[in-house]
Amino acid sequence: MVRRSGADQPEGPETLPQDEPAERVIVLDEAAPGRAARRRSQHRLLYSRMAFTDVLGMLAALLLALQIRFGLHWPAGDFVLVLGAAAVVTLAVYHGFGLYQTHQFSTLEEFRRMITAVTLATTAVAMLSFWSQVSYSRLWVVCSWILALVFATVSRRLWHRQIRHSWNEGKLTFDTLIVGTNDEAQHLAKLLGSNRLGFRPIGFVSTGSPNGTPSSAPVVGPIDRLRGLVHGTGARCVFVAASAVTTADMKHVLKARRLDGVEIRVTANLPQTLATQVAIQSVGGLMALTVNALRLTRTQAIAKRAFDVALSTIGLLVLAPVFLVIASAIKLTSPGPVFFRQQRVGLQRRPFTLLKFRTMVADAELLLADLLTRNEADGPLFKLRHDPRITRVGRWLRRYSLDELPQLWNVLCGEMSLVGPRPPLPSEVAAYEDWQLDRLEVRPGLTGLWQVSGRSDLSFDEYVRLDLFYIENWSLAYDLFMVIKTIPMLLKAKGAY
Repeated sequence: MVRRSGADQPEGPETLPQDEPAERVIVLDEAAPGRAARRRSQHRLLYSRMAFTDVLGMLAALLLALQIRFGLHWPAGDFVLVLGAAAVVTLAVYHGFGLYQTHQFSTLEEFRRMITAVTLATTAVAMLSFWSQVSYSRLWVVCSWILALVFATVSRRLWHRQIRHSWNEGKLTFDTLIVGTNDEAQHLAKLLGSNRLGFRPIGFVSTGSPNGTPSSAPVVGPIDRLRGLVHGTGARCVFVAASAVTTADMKHVLKARRLDGVEIRVTANLPQTLATQVAIQSVGGLMALTVNALRLTRTQAIAKRAFDVALSTIGLLVLAPVFLVIASAIKLTSPGPVFFRQQRVGLQRRPFTLLKFRTMVADAELLLADLLTRNEADGPLFKLRHDPRITRVGRWLRRYSLDELPQLWNVLCGEMSLVGPRPPLPSEVAAYEDWQLDRLEVRPGLTGLWQVSGRSDLSFDEYVRLDLFYIENWSLAYDLFMVIKTIPMLLKAKGAY
């Protein structure tokens, strides 16, 4: 509510009149303190529950690894003491890496921190077991690390699903003031208000920049009264539209952060750039963002190739029985070869033969011309949801992307990578514009952002956009993140046909 020194007291926040001194206007929301306290209590309860599942996951990993290594004959020593210490170490390490402030990180950044935290916690537990004279083995340590990472990843994924559900119900959100009223600020309010990102815009703060007329939320006051506006509205976050503020305006923002502890976020016009590729640097007293232009160094390329060879080899060995079952099903249900071979374009436009399990009738390529008028994709792609050429077994294989498994051999041979852009057809490449050719700078992938972001439901431009995002933001942790994220997407069978 905005209260004036008079009888007129209109309901709700409003724009500060230009002819009235700021000192005579007090922004007050009588429900703000209680609402802010409830939201803080909700977050504390959430993070305490997350901490409980983190500890439970670590203890389960240690015990299961112990069972795998020693069976029923556990080693001598005070293992209960080790488990107790493991619980304390897990909480301390996870808290130290900020894993109980997940709203401050992207999913990828949280995953990267989780890998490091699990590694340190497992190492610490191994050292404690040695000092407590509990006999352990390297196999137990490795199994503990793998299981702890798996349990932590699954737990966090389930928690994030619960958090998104809470956001949809209006819970666990951060009441947010947006500094600025220009186009960028209004776009920011629309983005935060519509995408269920956990922020609830409650008002704009006017600055000295040219103002627009916000329609999604009221203007609650000027930037020089920001601290009072934060207290009066119960805001827990201040989101700054960078193009709407001056250096003097930012001093008010930083003062609110320093004295009131409100969370501050400032937009940066860096679309499609991961936070891991951006560094903050002081240049002559001016804070600047350094964007690291990413090209794989020789060491990084070797690491990526080693990652591909290791996982593709393991995949081919472990999935050999599955290959046999699928091959038998294809051979018994439709005439023709088991494998489908097709020319694709790889690294630096080099052609290669891509392997897939055959999912269509044997003469499918000859029938394509008759179906081009029914194409449901845009650009040079061809997609048809109910393609009559697909066999009964092939439809099931495509639903869960099992037809792609033979490409593990392409990965092992160095023609593809586990993670990368979608492998295009020569006819598609011939229709590319110049900027789209950038996606051929790396090896195509068995999976990638295109796989976990919608699969066949994506448009061609979205394919290219995701591929270029991956190329500009590659890291080994990002590859591992994509591989892990692919598994539940395949099980959902969403967007595959």
